[in-house]
Amino acid sequence: MSTYTNSTGRNTHMHSVSPAMTRLIFDTAHRKKAAANIFADMKQDVLLKLFEKAGDLQAVERANSIVCYANDPDRISRALKALQQDKKDKFTLINGLRRSSLRLR
Repeated sequence: MSTYTNSTGRNTHMHSVSPAMTRLIFDTAHRKKAAANIFADMKQDVLLKLFEKAGDLQAVERANSIVCYANDPDRISRALKALQQDKKDKFTLINGLRRSSLRLR
């Protein structure tokens, strides 16, 4: 708390420097809850455009899996993880081929 003194030396006002800071409550119960399915009300063509603009090579497959499994968030997450795993497998295959070609030279 800060105090202000007048010319006579007496404390005239006692208040905190930032009254808004005293009212902050850091509690997990007051935080906003995240949506379970962020793609709940999106149409397939909108999802497709979103993924294509992001540069996703498997945009059609991702949009189809989200629309087909709209009522089951667990199946959506499994389908998206499977597509991500396919991408990792292709990357390691390409990366492995590059390493072997460098060793031959």
